[in-house]
Amino acid sequence: MNNDLAELTRLNHDYVASVQNSDVRRFDEILAADFYCSNPDKSLVDRAAFLQQTAKPVAIRNLRAEDVKIRILGDFAIIHAATSYTMPDGQQAHGRYTDCWARQNGKWLAVSAHVTR
Repeated sequence: MNNDLAELTRLNHDYVASVQNSDVRRFDEILAADFYCSNPDKSLVDRAAFLQQTAKPVAIRNLRAEDVKIRILGDFAIIHAATSYTMPDGQQAHGRYTDCWARQNGKWLAVSAHVTR
């Protein structure tokens, strides 16, 4: 379980960094084939659409995950966290996300995400 917690902590860091840096390559490695994301605008996108939206540079800076809670339930895990970031106008903003991960063929992959701002 400690190895899983360490791995999921690293993957969570990679996920947040990939959002900030528009890192489609890393997302391609850590998203399950059947991944879906609920966006802040209330749209639901599949893996292909998520990768496409991720490729666009983001206007926010200094994206950080805070108050991260990782719950491991066998081969399934849920990560809850708050976010803080800087808007293009310099204002600080906050949000939350919930990511679900599943162990598939011995590897943790993101299967679902829900983002609010």
